[in-house]
Amino acid sequence: MSVYQIQNNLLTIKVNSFGAELSSVFANATQIEYIWQAKESIWARHAPNLFPIVGKLKDGEFSYQSQFYELPQHGFARDNEFICIEQKEDFLLFEFTANEQTFKNFPFHFSFQVGYTLVDNKLEISYSVFNPDNREMYFSVGAHPAFNCPLQPNESFQDYELIFPYKDQLCIHSLNDGLISSVTKNIELKDRKISVTKQLFENDALVFMNSQIDEVQLVSKQSKHGVSLKSPNWPYYGIWSKKGIDEFICLEPWYGIADMDTTNGVISEKTGIIKLDAQQQFKCSFEILFF
Repeated sequence: MSVYQIQNNLLTIKVNSFGAELSSVFANATQIEYIWQAKESIWARHAPNLFPIVGKLKDGEFSYQSQFYELPQHGFARDNEFICIEQKEDFLLFEFTANEQTFKNFPFHFSFQVGYTLVDNKLEISYSVFNPDNREMYFSVGAHPAFNCPLQPNESFQDYELIFPYKDQLCIHSLNDGLISSVTKNIELKDRKISVTKQLFENDALVFMNSQIDEVQLVSKQSKHGVSLKSPNWPYYGIWSKKGIDEFICLEPWYGIADMDTTNGVISEKTGIIKLDAQQQFKCSFEILFF
């Protein structure tokens, strides 16, 4: 694994070649580290990139043309080495392509690229999936960045709140052993906010469907330090912290989602799956502001 760095006068960004994973966003003036530092005893990841699926498959497998393939939760990209194919002072681009090993679990050719662009106090993260084959492919892609919460030693987890601009109500889909159930819960927002507590994640992640969320802010009520993740028109979203832990929160925009608990397992019929025709490319991006 190699570590790549881009920076400006405000932020220093580090990205690992393994998984093309963002591993540090450091504020030069305040000395604040925004990204969770992957404590192995709690959760040993920083901000994994999710591909070629998002979430969990029912029974850990899917079928394509009557053949069955096993895939771990969130796919395999996060556990593979990427190649850095372009590096500038404010830009990094990584690529991971299909190989003999990936074909055992995912029967499609692909090129998956992850880009990082730094502009002032904003980091734009872009995904590109290219299908070089002469047949269609099916996939999902998503982000899973974990932010330190609290950001400063004199603060606590409970000093933070989640802000949803322009929203008064949200609908959460409940999880059934990691799968999406038909059970939903409406949350009335007070001043467009949800207070951060350990109890918020007692039943696993908060999962949102139907393009409900364009922006989430995670902000300290004490210092006003925080982040804003903007992902307009992304169809799915997850907000997660490990049960019983009060050290980080993940804000996760997704193009794809875990299997429904009623799924038949056929990947072409999977909820949220993207069909990419031969020789076509899919692109999406989101941005994170650090303040």
